[in-house]
Amino acid sequence: MEKEEILQSIKEILIKNGLKIACAESCTGGLVSSYLTDIAGSSNFVEQNFVTYSNEAKMHFLNVKKETLEKFGAVSSQTAYEMALGLLDYEPVSIATTGILGPDGGSPLKPVGLCYMGYGIKIGDKSIIKTVKFNSPFAKSDVENKRVVIKKDIAKNALINLIGFLNENITTCNET
Repeated sequence: MEKEEILQSIKEILIKNGLKIACAESCTGGLVSSYLTDIAGSSNFVEQNFVTYSNEAKMHFLNVKKETLEKFGAVSSQTAYEMALGLLDYEPVSIATTGILGPDGGSPLKPVGLCYMGYGIKIGDKSIIKTVKFNSPFAKSDVENKRVVIKKDIAKNALINLIGFLNENITTCNET
C-alpha cells in the first residue's frame, strides 16, 4: 500500500465518522504526525500530536504510570497501551508508538527495530484499546541510514495498522 493510499483511507474513515485523531510518538519522533498532515484536508481529522520521547513526557502528557515504565520499560505493550489510552483524554481516536531505532540500545528481548503501537477509540462511554508488536525487517539489513529507514518503516506500518483498527472498531463503538 502506498503512503498516499494509506492516508486517503484514514482521512475518509475519520471524516465519514466525524472523528479526529491525536498521536503520541516516541521512537517515530513526529513522523506519523508528519505523514498524517501530508494530505490536503488533514485539519479536518488531525487535532493534536505529541512527541513524548522521555518517560517524563509520557507521564505528564499521557498519564503513563511511573510503575508501568519501571516494571515494563518505555518500550513495552503496557506503555503503548497507556499512551493510547491517555490520548483519548484529548481526542476520540489515538495512535501511539514506542520502540528502539538503534543502532544501539537493543537487547535480545528488545532488539533494534522493535516497536509497540497503541491504538484507541472512544465513542460515547465505550473505549477500545489495542496494542500491536512490530519488528522492522530493516533492523537486520545493511541499508544506509538504517535508523531513518526503520523509523519510516514503523511509521508506515503504524498507519496501515490504524486503518485495520478503525475498520474493526468504529462499528463496535457505535453500537452503544
